[in-house]
Amino acid sequence: MAFGCWRFTNTNLDVAQSLLEAAIDRGMTLIDTADVYGLDFGGTGFGGNEEILGTVLSAAPHLRDRIVLATKGGIRPPVPYDSSDTYLRNACEASLRRLQVNTIDLYQIHRPDLFTHPEQVAETLTELRDAGKIREVGVSNHTPGQYASLAAYLPFPLATSQPEYSLAHLDPVRDGTFDVCMRDSVVPLTWGPLAGGKLISGVSIRPELMELIDHIARREDVDRAAVCYAFVLAHPSAPIPILGTQTVARLDDALASFTVSLDRSDVYALIQASEGVPLP
Repeated sequence: MAFGCWRFTNTNLDVAQSLLEAAIDRGMTLIDTADVYGLDFGGTGFGGNEEILGTVLSAAPHLRDRIVLATKGGIRPPVPYDSSDTYLRNACEASLRRLQVNTIDLYQIHRPDLFTHPEQVAETLTELRDAGKIREVGVSNHTPGQYASLAAYLPFPLATSQPEYSLAHLDPVRDGTFDVCMRDSVVPLTWGPLAGGKLISGVSIRPELMELIDHIARREDVDRAAVCYAFVLAHPSAPIPILGTQTVARLDDALASFTVSLDRSDVYALIQASEGVPLP
């Protein structure tokens, strides 16, 4: 599992460091952030969450060697997307300054810029990698076709693909995203594994899906979240769910997903309940 910083907006350094250390101690050593994080959830603005994370890492430098530091660029409010050479280069360098590090372990294009040729994006990423500013490259919210277009111009393999994936959003198993990950040995980092909390509250979720989640939760003696995380973890592409919680107790609760046993009957029943139609 990975720790996500979309809601990492607490400017109290002690609280922020304690939460980060709690995640790392629980094995959530991939820390996922982005330059745009900070524009919501009470953040201080564009770049705000990177600044908080950078301040924590500067105050507790021993944590840097314990994590895979991942951030994203390419969203430029209100444009909204820009992966042009100049913008992407400047965005990466600004992230490095805010994070107070010399190298970003994983740099991902946050969303595809439909008006920048993938060859130019590849050239920029390659130059940043050759300069030692980033180690690995990935994509986020890219279709399989957009992934393939960028990969074709890179002289090294993509490391990750980060789609939205949950029991409420099954696109990656339907649109070929996970198939590409398995073919190319790319790591899927999946955001929204609880559908922004809807899979816990049941809001806007099919009642039959919630009933099945609750049935499995009772059978496995866990809560709803653990069943939902277990479903994400069950796919053979080995997705890494990114947890958005900012509560240590919920980090602990998430670990219960590793005790959940889902067989084929379970996962296919969950898919049918989610989609509301029988499988062919």
